[in-house]
Amino acid sequence: MTAPVSWPPSLLGTPSVAVIEQAITRRRLSHSLLLTGGDLDTLVLVAQAIADRLLSGQTASTAHRFPPDQHPDCYALRPAGKMRQISADATRTLITKVQTSGSVSAHKVAIVYECDRMNVAAANVFLKTLEEPPAHTTLLLLTTRPYSLLPTIRSRCLSFRFPTAPSSYSPDGWSAWLDDYRAWLARLVEGISDKRAVADALMAAYGLIARFGAVLDFATDEVWKLQKEKLPPDLGDDEQVAIETGIANGLRARLFIEIEHATRTFALPYLSGTELTANRALTAAIGKLEQVVGLLRLNLNESAALEDFLLTSLRLWTRK
Repeated sequence: MTAPVSWPPSLLGTPSVAVIEQAITRRRLSHSLLLTGGDLDTLVLVAQAIADRLLSGQTASTAHRFPPDQHPDCYALRPAGKMRQISADATRTLITKVQTSGSVSAHKVAIVYECDRMNVAAANVFLKTLEEPPAHTTLLLLTTRPYSLLPTIRSRCLSFRFPTAPSSYSPDGWSAWLDDYRAWLARLVEGISDKRAVADALMAAYGLIARFGAVLDFATDEVWKLQKEKLPPDLGDDEQVAIETGIANGLRARLFIEIEHATRTFALPYLSGTELTANRALTAAIGKLEQVVGLLRLNLNESAALEDFLLTSLRLWTRK
């Protein structure tokens, strides 16, 4: 027997948690919940807390309390493979499971991780289940990109958005990278007057690109080792590959967001007066960064994206 699963500390006392708790107590929770927010880890914790309350609260014996990811009546559907897709076959397998009677609990829960990764066929298969949900079953759909889902799926779920939990994690070498990036911008603003200075600025840019890749690889390995210990033992190789790829993509996105923040912070002192050049440079630099981040979602290599951004920044910030 295990202890109840707690809500994420940052969400305790929030209206969303209060509404869900009350609905579970009254046994009036919707059969399909869409859990959205900027942080998948937070959504996973929320889903596990909901699943634990649904499954343990309707178990004939309190001695049969399992963690949600080990509960025989809690099913998971995850992206698989390098492309991180949820296939129609995997979706049908999940539906078959939830249509059977529970083993321990009178209730069943299915958690669909990153439901926006369903391909078109999978989404259409799942839509039929939402239209005719199995009895005594709750479907929990998790996504950081709700508008990538079919509108018909969104409309059939009760939606809750949760804020991103604060994170104190900073990869080794990342603070030093940001310091060197700001110093590089400062040298550009001071002016590049000869060919040697141009060469030095280019070399420094490519040094930042190489170090970014090293920081990202190290951080991905570190986070993956911690995540792997928490995964269900029966998880398939394709699902593990998808989770590791997702970790890398999530870290990459966060690092690019921090580059944006560092760029804005650097530019603020130059925007206090009538510095139109800096204002235009900042606007163009942030626009370029947003463009390459958008291309990253289409599988652009992060080194190529960062190279494009830094070379554009070199042109934008340099005073001649």
